[in-house]
Amino acid sequence: MDRRTFFKASLAGGTALAAGAASCPAQARETHPMPPEAVGLLFDSVLCVGCKACVAACKQANGMPMEFSTKDQYWDTPLDISGKTLNVIKAYRNGNMEAKDREENGFAFIKKSCMHCVDPSCVSACPVSAMQKDAKTGVVTYDKDACIGCRYCVAACPFGVPRFTYDSPTPQISKCQLCIHRHKDGKYAACAEVCPTGATLYGKVSVLREEAKRRLALKPGEKTEFPRGHLRAAEEKALRGAPEGKGEQRRQGWQDDGAQRYPGVAGQYLQHVYGEKEFGGTQMLMLSGVSFQKLGYPDLPPRSDAATSETLQHTLYGGLIAPIAVLGALTFIARRNVKHEDGEGGQNG
Repeated sequence: MDRRTFFKASLAGGTALAAGAASCPAQARETHPMPPEAVGLLFDSVLCVGCKACVAACKQANGMPMEFSTKDQYWDTPLDISGKTLNVIKAYRNGNMEAKDREENGFAFIKKSCMHCVDPSCVSACPVSAMQKDAKTGVVTYDKDACIGCRYCVAACPFGVPRFTYDSPTPQISKCQLCIHRHKDGKYAACAEVCPTGATLYGKVSVLREEAKRRLALKPGEKTEFPRGHLRAAEEKALRGAPEGKGEQRRQGWQDDGAQRYPGVAGQYLQHVYGEKEFGGTQMLMLSGVSFQKLGYPDLPPRSDAATSETLQHTLYGGLIAPIAVLGALTFIARRNVKHEDGEGGQNG
């Protein structure tokens, strides 16, 4: 096929594709809603001291090996999440780093792990349902036995979370599953369980959202108490039922539930809960005093990629009209331009 014929074929194919798409109206869908009982994490960068106890606890709870990034291999030193590390604390640095949680001449810490999206692209992209979203908890899980190693989930995730173990003879995807294997024993995410300051907090997303808003409403320097570990139902009642400024009533809720508390003072927060709306929402919410983009998190629209991509797929492939039209057009042009060899199909002699 010469160049002129190729362009004719491309034009005809594009026309057929457009006609097919026009004949199949888009079956647009909205971003999936969050399960009412969804659980997740609240990460508060202002409270994080960079101790990395959460990294060690995550490795122990999930049986992950150590990962070295220095010549002297004395201790676990992962630089990012990987096939061997599901959760990591990274640092932002600027100028002389004289003040914490300040963008200019400051520093801050940020947590990197699975965001457990409300409408996850990895689940939408997986062709064999190796990636699934639990209907009750909302936790995004991975089934290594179902996985075929296509790594579509790696390409689909806007946060760069799923990692493939290329260095293993039996490679698989590695990602945080929110310690879902510990739930049956009444335990929860190991990273939140060991956090000494309450920077990483586990609980129902609806409760975590209320706690995030409480922190944003505090004045910088105001004395307060931060719950640690597991933010439970009694705390939700205290947070929602206590009038503004009635901090003692809120604290009583924590005491009634046996929750651990960390005394401290409120920091300077950006008035933004990252993950509340981004990408259709995530079950890991984050607070910070530094721009989330500077901390490595993308500025995302409120609509999930999964909703957009599935709408396009339904439009282009609904009823298979568009693919059949394109294939038919290309077949017609190819057959018309094939030059048969002399004698082909003729009589011998």
